[in-house]
Amino acid sequence: MTKFNLEDIKKLIFLPLNDLIFMAQNTHKKHFKTNDFQLASLMSIKTGSCPEDCKYCPQSAHFNVDLKKEKLVEVSKVKKAAELAKQNGADRFCMGAAWKKLPEGKDFNKVIEMIRTVKSLELEACVTLGSITEVQAKELKKAGLDAYNHNIDTSPEFYKEIISTRNFEERLDTIKNVRKAGISVCCGGIIGMGETWDDRAKMLEVLANLDPFPESVPINALVPTKGTPLENREPIKPFDMVRMIAVTRIIMPTTRVRLSAGRKELSPETQMLCFLAGANSIFYGDTLLTTANNEMVEDRKLIAEFSG
Repeated sequence: MTKFNLEDIKKLIFLPLNDLIFMAQNTHKKHFKTNDFQLASLMSIKTGSCPEDCKYCPQSAHFNVDLKKEKLVEVSKVKKAAELAKQNGADRFCMGAAWKKLPEGKDFNKVIEMIRTVKSLELEACVTLGSITEVQAKELKKAGLDAYNHNIDTSPEFYKEIISTRNFEERLDTIKNVRKAGISVCCGGIIGMGETWDDRAKMLEVLANLDPFPESVPINALVPTKGTPLENREPIKPFDMVRMIAVTRIIMPTTRVRLSAGRKELSPETQMLCFLAGANSIFYGDTLLTTANNEMVEDRKLIAEFSG
């Protein structure tokens, strides 16, 4: 696979949009022979009271956000949600917990049981649980975990402007632990937090130069939430998202590029352009952790229109 440096990525970002989409579409066609989409459903299994101070996140305990805080849910609730997701066409079920790091003991054992339950339904299982150790990663793999989500969020330089309770290297350490355990990596970032195009390019450079690069790359648009420090950020420009998707597709040609948070604010036409630019996975369902998402019926219509 070709490795892309920062200058390569910046040149791609600023190509005329029609040339960029054409290049991304050709790359996509070369590596994906069909127009299939991965439909991933996401459930919050432990909501709120997170000790991290990520400025974009309503789950942080540092901010006064109107959010109902919950302890780790029961396995039966996860099973019910996963069954419903499968009935509605999802093939991956993701579980997210608002932790700084995965705790040991009772909660860890319950997460293991959740993974086994999801796998018993013949769904791919993915979790995002904060930082994990190499030993924990091996236990998650043993339980059947397919993928671990751990976003780098933004560039190493801009990271400290958004989060002070952890550093960028900690994110990379967890990704290494996940890799060593043989679990596939789901890792992307967020645009619209006040970062520059240089920051966006640097974020993509880090992702593209992971060895190997992630099997799944979610591109999130900030969803400004009242009570968080970023509540007054302007919505991203639709074509900014299209450009990010296209460049991600070109520099990581075999990854699943996922339209994630913020998709509800994108028009069907913008989403279609993102599909043309190489997005081939979406989070599918009415809620993404704590933010609203497109309705499943709308999503199915949109994908049918695109895929035929």
